Amino acid sequence: MAQANSGRRTGNLFFAFAPWIIFAVIASPSTWEYAALAGLVAAVVLNLPDLRRGSFKVLEVTGIVFFAVLSVLALFLDTQDLSWVERYAQVLSSSVVALVALGSLAFVPFTEQYARETTPREVWGSPVFRQVNRVLTLVWGGVFAATALLGLVAVHTSSGADWYNWIIPVVLLVLAVRFTERYPDRVRERARGVPVGR
Repeated sequence: MAQANSGRRTGNLFFAFAPWIIFAVIASPSTWEYAALAGLVAAVVLNLPDLRRGSFKVLEVTGIVFFAVLSVLALFLDTQDLSWVERYAQVLSSSVVALVALGSLAFVPFTEQYARETTPREVWGSPVFRQVNRVLTLVWGGVFAATALLGLVAVHTSSGADWYNWIIPVVLLVLAVRFTERYPDRVRERARGVPVGR
């Protein structure tokens, strides 16, 4: 049962990050406009069921607004005026996710909005539930902040751009997914007094 819950937990988060990942994969100096449009379409399509239910999650709403703004800018502004977007598209998107994630710690950690979908309501106010989501949100915010910094380094370096733009960020994402799958169950086991293995 714990394994099924962890699969649903990371699945929900994957859908939340999917538009941002699509944007990062497609975006380049010559394709960021298409990347913004692809991110917008993905954000709307993937979040349509939630939006129809009136369930608005901070990361989903931010994604729709962010990609809509970029798409409008691409339509109405001159390419020369948007040269900074071409150069910093990936840095910008990762920074926005990091700010939303870390900023949500002051209110409701963004992972809590997804965790509530797979957790009984009576657990939502428990200290363990709150701590787990604070930690997960901090981890994801840290990963995207690190990805933004790595992207900034890649823009200003002449070698190793693939490492900074792709290899290290992908490794960080994989580690964050694995942590998200395992950490909540480990914390719950500790809270129940069950010895936790490696």
